[in-house]
Amino acid sequence: MLARWRWWAYPLAALFALGVIGALVFGFAALVTIRALPSLESLTDYRPKVPLRVYSAEGILIGEFGEERRQVVKIDSVPLRLKQAILAAEDDRFYQHGGVDYTGILRAAYSNFTSGGLRQGASTITMQVARNFFLTKEKTLNRKFSEALLAFKIEHSLSKDQILELYFNQIYLGQRSYGFAAAAQVYFGKSLNRINLAEAAMLAGLPKAPSRFNPVVNPQRARARQVYVLRRMRDLGYIPNEEFEQAEKQPLQIIRRESQEYALRADYVAEMARQAMYQRYQEDAYTRGYKVYTTIRFLDQEAAYNAVRQGVLDYDYRHGYRGPEAVIKLSAGDLKREEILDEALQEVTDSDGILAAVALEASPKRVKAYRKGGEIIEIKGDGLKFAEKFLTAKPAANQQVIRPGSLIRVHKNEKGTWEITQLPQVEASLVAINPHDGAIRAMVGGFDFNRNQFNHVTQAWRQPGSSFKPFIYSASLEKGFTPATVINDAPLSFTAEETGSDQWDPRNFGDSYDGPLRMREALARSKNLVSIRILQAIDVQYAQDYVRRFGFDPKQHPAYLAMALGAGSVTPMQMAVGYAAFANGGFLISPYLIQRVEDVNGNVVEQSKPALAGENAKQIIDPRNAFLMSSMMRDVVQRGTATRAKQLGRNDLAGKTGTTSNYVDAWFCGYQPDLVAIAWIGFDNPRSLGDNETGGRAALPIWMNYMDKALKGVPVASYSAPSGITTARINPETGLRGSGATLEEYFMEEQLPPEEEDPIDITIRSVEDIINDFLSN
Repeated sequence: MLARWRWWAYPLAALFALGVIGALVFGFAALVTIRALPSLESLTDYRPKVPLRVYSAEGILIGEFGEERRQVVKIDSVPLRLKQAILAAEDDRFYQHGGVDYTGILRAAYSNFTSGGLRQGASTITMQVARNFFLTKEKTLNRKFSEALLAFKIEHSLSKDQILELYFNQIYLGQRSYGFAAAAQVYFGKSLNRINLAEAAMLAGLPKAPSRFNPVVNPQRARARQVYVLRRMRDLGYIPNEEFEQAEKQPLQIIRRESQEYALRADYVAEMARQAMYQRYQEDAYTRGYKVYTTIRFLDQEAAYNAVRQGVLDYDYRHGYRGPEAVIKLSAGDLKREEILDEALQEVTDSDGILAAVALEASPKRVKAYRKGGEIIEIKGDGLKFAEKFLTAKPAANQQVIRPGSLIRVHKNEKGTWEITQLPQVEASLVAINPHDGAIRAMVGGFDFNRNQFNHVTQAWRQPGSSFKPFIYSASLEKGFTPATVINDAPLSFTAEETGSDQWDPRNFGDSYDGPLRMREALARSKNLVSIRILQAIDVQYAQDYVRRFGFDPKQHPAYLAMALGAGSVTPMQMAVGYAAFANGGFLISPYLIQRVEDVNGNVVEQSKPALAGENAKQIIDPRNAFLMSSMMRDVVQRGTATRAKQLGRNDLAGKTGTTSNYVDAWFCGYQPDLVAIAWIGFDNPRSLGDNETGGRAALPIWMNYMDKALKGVPVASYSAPSGITTARINPETGLRGSGATLEEYFMEEQLPPEEEDPIDITIRSVEDIINDFLSN
């Protein structure tokens, strides 16, 4: 018996010795590994890479910049159903284990053994936090050992809710989104408190394999994973069976990559804010979670965006259809053909409702076309009207027509039916500012930011044409001219000797000349020859120096008589600042976009302090000058080249049209006492917009469309005459006071015109003599 016991004792002793040795080795390894483990400072002082976010004045997100999309939230604000979904999918015993779930390890081992492969892991949420913050994802025994030890260390240092909060904000969930708050926005366009159970289950399924279960890329796999999470929630008693069945059937609206990501379309604004932040903070701008609140207002920006788009499309429609963009060779086989079409359309970018399609059938009565994702659409009736010249039953061999394989553009009209359209080649822009402090209320730098990131508001140097005349007229008021000064509207010719280059024969629009005209009338009707004569009288050097007051660079406005016709170069933003001085009583304001900047915790780190008109802004012209100019530019709207704007039903609008030589650039620069807006349209590579595409026809409708929305509900303002302005009755033919005076006009008190002389004397004297006599008094 004793011998038998000894026979068993030796193996047991050996086994015990091996166990002790193993425990000692394990303990020694643990001791060595623990010492090499990283500090938990990055967890206790959590500073994730939070992207730069740009907002409108109301706090509407308009842009996000950074490698990682992330929105850090407190665990208390996480919806209960999302918490339960995450626990069900990843670690249902999270609140019971101490960092390593031994029960889970045994369950996973059994599952993997019975299934014949590695189908279940045993990583707890705490272990995933350890891996995400400190370790690589390599599948080695050493890494798993370190992961377990780190998990124990984390559990010892942080509470369960703190660990779950770290996991919730740090985990990668696809589409550059880190954390569940960012993922909710990326996949569903919702904040966390608005997601439903079905959406919560979809998000909770992502950590296991963000690429494989991505609902944008792999909707079927994502759906299967979502159902698994819902089933787990039911089995764990988190939700009743009725709620499970309801969520299982609920359809999900996933935001696709090409969808509009932000509620407000302000890409040029967001990019301008990004550039400003990068200049100040360099790379930290993209990781420190700065929040930039701009001066952009939602209603203004939306109105400006729609106005620019509509104005460009209206112009494009007037000039006709140019034909299909390309031709795609179609395969005879349906399956192969669909692959070719999908691949071709994947390379083509849509433009906010202007969608790419490939014609499958084409005739004068119907076009059948293929859209992304396999959608077959039909265009007929009025939907073909725009492209009717390119639809023929028997096209010539080399005739450019719409035929099977043609890449075309389509859009849905207000009735919900399809129409053929095209992407415009022309560009346009609009900027609106508050003339009292320079706050930019709206800015659209081009037709489509995704096609052309060039900001035409701040970067495009173009000739302003007649929209520059108000600055020349303002200079003349400083020299003694008045709105009643009579100037001859007659042709002029300058020799090559006089111009220093070529002979110059300036002309009025339409070659129409009206002889002696009052200055007010000449500006309203945009008479070129009157402007040239004014510039001759006040001296080009004086005018060049004078426009500097409004923020213009004199170097961009050479001291030649062509300056009177806007032959220099300006940006729309410069024009907004210049016109603001007329609107605000003569002050130079500085346009600004960033209202304030907050850090990731909501602390204000920057606050704009703009100079205010009438307070600390620089006075650049006499308030009376600004008033007289506004008075004359109101006539441009009431009875001049911008009478179309009377459709807005307001009498507080003032402005000036602008059209450059050969219709290359078209402008309308206008304002109401509290809002200045500048609209421009033209080609990036300057060329003619076409006959009669004037500022009043091409640019004014954009301005009107914007102002109609921006001023809705705003009371009609009045222009109060400042001290030193008086009124007097004048003779509309001579601009002088006297017996024939029937028209009331504004004047500076010291510049009242003289009494009218004997009519006989006037007939024998030239208009130039009258002006010279007047200026010498």
